[in-house]
Amino acid sequence: MTITASPTTHEQVVTCHDEETGLHAIIALHDTRLGPALGGTRFYPYASEAEALTDVLRLSEGMTHKAAAAGLPLGGGKAVIIGDPATAKTPELLAAYGRFVDALNGRYFTAADVGTTAEDLDVVATQTKYVVGSNGGSGDSGFSTAYGVFCSMRTAAELRWGATGLQGRTVGIEGVGKVGANLVALLLEAGATVSVADPSGVSITRLLADHPEVDVRPSVIDAPVDVYAPCALGATLTPASVPTIRAEIVCGAANNQLLDATVGPLLHERGITWVPDYVANAGGLIQVGGEPFDRSADQVRENVAAIGETVRQILTRSAATGRLPIEVASDIVAERLAAGTPTTVEETEGDRA
Repeated sequence: MTITASPTTHEQVVTCHDEETGLHAIIALHDTRLGPALGGTRFYPYASEAEALTDVLRLSEGMTHKAAAAGLPLGGGKAVIIGDPATAKTPELLAAYGRFVDALNGRYFTAADVGTTAEDLDVVATQTKYVVGSNGGSGDSGFSTAYGVFCSMRTAAELRWGATGLQGRTVGIEGVGKVGANLVALLLEAGATVSVADPSGVSITRLLADHPEVDVRPSVIDAPVDVYAPCALGATLTPASVPTIRAEIVCGAANNQLLDATVGPLLHERGITWVPDYVANAGGLIQVGGEPFDRSADQVRENVAAIGETVRQILTRSAATGRLPIEVASDIVAERLAAGTPTTVEETEGDRA
C-alpha cells in the first residue's frame, strides 16, 4: 500500500496493489471533519489508472456532501477497484482489499457500489471490521435509497402543486434496478402514475411481473411526465437535454446528474425544480451509516424520512432568495462542515452518551 501525493481537495489518497491476487485499487478520503469517511467500493474496468483516480476523487467528494447534507456524523470517502468484476473478482482479491481497508484503522468504512455486492462485502469483512452493508450488517440499501428519493420528491411536489403532492401526477423513472423498482412501488402506493425506461429487458420484465400497470417507454427524460426521476447513470442533465424536458420537477437517485455547472442555471431558467442528487439519494448512506452507531431499523427509517424536511428547507430558501437549490444545498454542507464534530466513531458515540 502506498500513499500518493493527495490533491489539495482531499485529505488522503491511497493506492493499493497486491501482486498475488492482481488487486489494483484506490481509496480516497475527501473530508473527515464530521466523522470517519464512508463510501462504497466500485469495481469497474477503467481504461486507465488516471480515469479511475478521477472517478474516485469525484465520488469521494460527493460522499462528503451527501453525509453532511443528511446530518450524519460521517465524512466522505470512496474506493475503486480497477478490473472487470465478471472476470477479475475473486475471494482472494476481495480479502486482499479488506486488508488494505483495515490498514486505515477506521478512517474509512467501505460499502457496496457498482460491481460489488453484499456477498462481496461478506468476504471483505473477514479481514476488517470497517465494513457496512454486508449480509451480516444492514444488508441491501436499495429500499432506503428509494424511500429517501420518494420523500424528497413528495416534498418537492407539495411545494410545487400543493397538498395533493404526487397524487394523480405522472412520474417518469429512468432505470428500474433495485432502487428504481422500489421507487415505482412507493409512487404507485401514493397514487401516482408511473412511466419507466430501462435498456435491460430483464429489469423491465421483472418490474412488469409485479406492476403490470406501469407504462414502458424508450425514454422518459423527454416524455410528457410531471416528474423526471433519473435512477440510472449520471450526467443525463445536459445543455442539450434540458430543453427537451417536459417535467416540472427533476428528482432521482442517480449520482452526478448534472453534466457540469452550467446545467443548474438552465433548469432554473426553465422553471424546473431540481432536487440536488446528493440530498435526495442519501437514504442508502443513512442506512449503512447507522451500523457503526448501532441505530435500529426504526431510527434509520426516521432519519431517511427526514431527507424530505431537508429538501423543504433547501427549496424554500431557494424560492425566497432566488438562488439555485444546489447553491443552497452547498451552503448547508459548508455550514455543517465548518461546525465540525468528532472524527472517530468512538468519539462521536462518547459525545452522544
